[in-house]
Order: sequence, then structure tokens, then C-alpha cells
Amino acid sequence: MKAGFLDKLIERIRRIQPEEVQNYLARLAHEKGFLERIFDALQEGVIVTDTQGKIEFINASAAQLFGVPDPDDAAGEPIDDILRGLSWNSLRSSESTVSRDIEVFYPQHRFLNFYVAPLYLDKPVPGSTTMIQDLFAFAVILRDITEDRRTAERTIESEKLSALTMLAAGVAHEIGNPLNSLNIHLQLIERRLGKAPPAIREAIEDSLTVARAEIQRLDSIIHQFLRAIRPTTPAFEPYQLNDLIEESATFLRPEIEDRDILVETDLDPGLPIVEVDRDQMKQAFYNIIKNAFQAMKTGGILYIKSWHDDTYVSVSFSDTGGGISSQDMSKVFRPYFTTKSSGSGLGLLIVRRIVREHGGEIEIESNEGKGVRVSLHLPHGDKRTRLLQDRRHEPEAHGERWSESNK
Repeated sequence: MKAGFLDKLIERIRRIQPEEVQNYLARLAHEKGFLERIFDALQEGVIVTDTQGKIEFINASAAQLFGVPDPDDAAGEPIDDILRGLSWNSLRSSESTVSRDIEVFYPQHRFLNFYVAPLYLDKPVPGSTTMIQDLFAFAVILRDITEDRRTAERTIESEKLSALTMLAAGVAHEIGNPLNSLNIHLQLIERRLGKAPPAIREAIEDSLTVARAEIQRLDSIIHQFLRAIRPTTPAFEPYQLNDLIEESATFLRPEIEDRDILVETDLDPGLPIVEVDRDQMKQAFYNIIKNAFQAMKTGGILYIKSWHDDTYVSVSFSDTGGGISSQDMSKVFRPYFTTKSSGSGLGLLIVRRIVREHGGEIEIESNEGKGVRVSLHLPHGDKRTRLLQDRRHEPEAHGERWSESNK
């Protein structure tokens, strides 16, 4: 639209009949509503601001991405109010377009491409026929690149795991063989000690006990490393998941009680039977439970819940620890990443591998300062296909996702 269009229209209003004016206004309102419906139909977010950064228009997709309940309420508000944590001045330029990737934590954890373009109108220079471009607004286009980012991360992770697998073969060979040799020689020393005087035998047996324990510890580290990265084929058998949950909690009960932690359960008695590898699934439960009570140190509550729907049998483990910071949420599945001084950083990596091999999904939610909830969703029944729900209208969709609930 040319800058002088409305001026010319206003000049002509005096010569136009009232009913014609009404028709013009009705047409303008119709075209405005038509354009707004088009923008609301777009999957990309669209925001238009004035030169000061106040919102003049926001479509439905942008409102959903930033948790704006009613787009009309955002009109006239500074864009910084919905882009908290970001500086609007650093994201726009009056001379050129700006493209930046941003990370959003509320209402859902997403990655967005943030494209800002200045908008100009042709404006006549007073007393001249020359036209100049006058900045009057900014257009913001938002594209959800969460899946692109996660696909890239999975590709990088796959390459890293391939490298780790090759490293693991070397580690197992170079360290495993000397450990076996040491174990054999310790057995020979123990046999020869039978002929030694009791005082000498007692002193050396103490050292042998320490040496055996250290060998077992090294062997355990190697096996944990191999389990984390080596592809394995689950031995599926039908099990009641509640039984595996209770067995896992019972096995770890001495350590849980030693930390003075209360375990509360809410297990669905009507849970369907699922096909799982019993040992692998219990290993996943062990790792999650250990993470939970290590996060709580001494005292606290571990809440275990199971439920099901038409597609998934689910179990969640909620602790009352300190939670995970927003900076660390995107790193929890990285090999060797840990916030604990004695952690290996392989626990959740093992859990995710096991859940994926069962065709399931893992979800981690953190409320910093209040705790973490880890949920596993395992498919049940002989379903080959299913109609996906409309994720645009779900508060949260199943899947491997993170959320930071500290608003």
C-alpha cells in the first residue's frame, strides 16, 4: 500500500456519499480480517511490531509458542514482555534482516529460528517529487526448528557412540586381559598362603582382599561402559511392569533406608502386560531410582506411579531433590555428563538406550529447587499403526522431551 493512499481517500471522502464511505470501511475491515485469518492459519509464528517494539499483531502460532493465552491481549505490549530473557534491541536492525536461533523454555522447551525484517513505506519529501523509505514497523517470522536440532543432535550422538564403540573394544581388550591375569595371580598367591605362618597370612590376606575389590571395581566400570554403548537385542517376554517396579525398589531398599528416604507408590492395578527384557528394564529402574535418592542425599520422598492408556504403559519416578538447572537440561543424555562428584555420567544414557530398544519414549521434567520427574512410556498391545493426536493443541506431547517448570 502506498503511503499516500489513505490521504487521497480521506480527501475524496468529502465528495463521497455516506453509504459509499460505509462500503469502503466495510471492505477494509473485511480485507483486514481475511489477512488475519490467513496469518493465523500459518504454522510459522508471525509478529508485527512498531519501531519501538510494541506488538501490533501476533498470529495464533506465535502466541502458542510463547504461551500467550489471548493474542488480542498482546496488542500494544512491548515484545520484550513475551521474549523474557532476550533483548529486543539486539534482535532487530533498521538496516537489514536478522536471523538468530533462540531457545525457549516456556511453555515448552523448543528451539526457534527468529527472523526479523524491517518494513518500509514510500514517503514523499515535502516540496519535492522524490520518495524516501520510512521505517514504520518490524516483521518477525518464527520457525520451530526443534526437530531439526534434535535430528542433528541424534546424528552427532550416533557418530560419537560409533567412536565410543570402537574405543570400548580397545578398552575391553587392553584392560580386561591384564585384569584376568591379575585375578589368576591373586588366586595363586592365596593358595600359597595356606603354607605361610598365621601372622603373615593374616597381613597378606588383608591386602589380597583390597586388591580383589579394586579388580572387581575396574571390571564393573568396564562392563558398565560396554552396556552403555554396545548394541544389544532385548529378550522380550510378557511381564507385569508393577512387579518389576516393586522388585527394583525392594532390591535397593537397604540403600534407600540408609538415606532415610520415604518411597510412596501409586501403581495401577489394571496395568496391561508388556513385552520387555526383564533384566534390562530393571537396570533402567535401578539407574533412575539411584539418581533420585542421590539427588535427595539424606531424607526426601521418592514417588513412583504407573498408569496406562490405549497406546502406552507408563511409569514415573518423582524425587524431591534440587532439580536440574535449565542450562543442564539439554546435556543430561550426553556421555559422561554428570553433576555428581562420583557419578559416571552413563546412567541416563543407559536408560534411554534400553527404552528406545523397547520402542518406548523417555520424558524428563525438572522443577529447579523442587525435584525431577522421569517418566518411561512403553508400548503395549499388538498395534502396528496409530492415529497421531494433534500436537498443536496438546499442553505436552509424549516423546523424548525436556521441560523446565520454574515459571
